[in-house]
Amino acid sequence: MKKAENIIVGISIGDLNGIGSEVILKTFEDTRMLELCTPVIFANVKILSFIKKTFNLTAQLHGIDKLDQLVIGKINVLNVWREVFDIDFGKSDDLAGKYAIQSFIAATKALKEGAVDVLVTAPINKSNIQSEEFKFPGHTDYLDQELEGNALMFMIQDNLKVGLLTDHIPVNDVASNLTEALIVEKIETIKKSLTQDFGVNKPKIAMLALNPHAGDNGVIGKEDDALIKPVIKKLFEKGTLVFGPFAADGFFGSNQYEKYDAVIATYHDQGLIPFKTLTFGNGVNFTAGLNKIRTSPDHGTAFEIAGKGIADFNSFKEAVYASIDIYNSRNQHQAFSQNPMKTKEKH
Repeated sequence: MKKAENIIVGISIGDLNGIGSEVILKTFEDTRMLELCTPVIFANVKILSFIKKTFNLTAQLHGIDKLDQLVIGKINVLNVWREVFDIDFGKSDDLAGKYAIQSFIAATKALKEGAVDVLVTAPINKSNIQSEEFKFPGHTDYLDQELEGNALMFMIQDNLKVGLLTDHIPVNDVASNLTEALIVEKIETIKKSLTQDFGVNKPKIAMLALNPHAGDNGVIGKEDDALIKPVIKKLFEKGTLVFGPFAADGFFGSNQYEKYDAVIATYHDQGLIPFKTLTFGNGVNFTAGLNKIRTSPDHGTAFEIAGKGIADFNSFKEAVYASIDIYNSRNQHQAFSQNPMKTKEKH
């Protein structure tokens, strides 16, 4: 296979009854994108041709049956399955879930083997993907199993980056899942990611409290004083610039987040509600902490607008840009780490 001068971006199709295929094709309508990267969409070229006609799009598709047939500078569609699928926009369908996972597993395999450089995933429906073969809450958990490292859900945008201590677990299980080992692992993962993936030399990290008002000295919960504060103190004394725990409402309400390179939330909605409120349409979900790069848009399948041709593709486009930027930053960091003098000379 001819090695691309630009980056090969593997793309999993997501739920075919959602907006994923629409935002993917809209992103690559702009031919300038093909100067930055070569996309490989893991799906079926006939289905994507149908999507293209449905939304009157002009993107030229290149169907392939093997990855070594991909053509640099074209929108490659790898035929992962051959069967006909009747798209029913806006409806949850187990067959759509099956194809979404087939696409994702095939794309992950290509990522592991180095056939694609990065992975960008379109949104899935978490209920219709479940099967005997796939029993994961979502993309992140599967990638954590398949790739090296410890996965961390890291929501990123230019001026705000939010990582999660816990992600897809019920709220009433959050406190029992918090341990010193988990907090240390997630803080160190974010520190490493900020350094190698975003070029931040000495990252400053803010940790949010679990309880309202950071527990009010134990009146509204003891976890912040008994667990989170001592861990932060221990890490800070070892040289990690982590601060907190901060009461989440005041932290975002007073724009304190602007003083830090990243924020760690203790649970899903604590981090994602302010993140999406402040960045929606421009945010990206990045799986930090792994040896390979995966990003996705900050929205779901959006069944309520699927098929109407009105889906905003900006977040998906930002996910593609982010995957490329992180790939380049990671390679640059690796080159500098291996030979700092040589890298300095080049600059």
